[in-house]
Amino acid sequence: MKRYVCLVCGLIYDETQGWPEDGIPAGTAWEDVPADWKCPECGAGKVDFELIDD
Repeated sequence: MKRYVCLVCGLIYDETQGWPEDGIPAGTAWEDVPADWKCPECGAGKVDFELIDD
């Protein structure tokens, strides 16, 4: 699974963990995260996240 970083604040979205606090269960692929989801730390949109190249 992939990880994405918020370019504004550095928060990591990990597909294996999801973001249950916002109703996004573990295992949710980034493309399945709702388009209107905002970074819980800084409020940035999905467009402000970038794939982490491990």
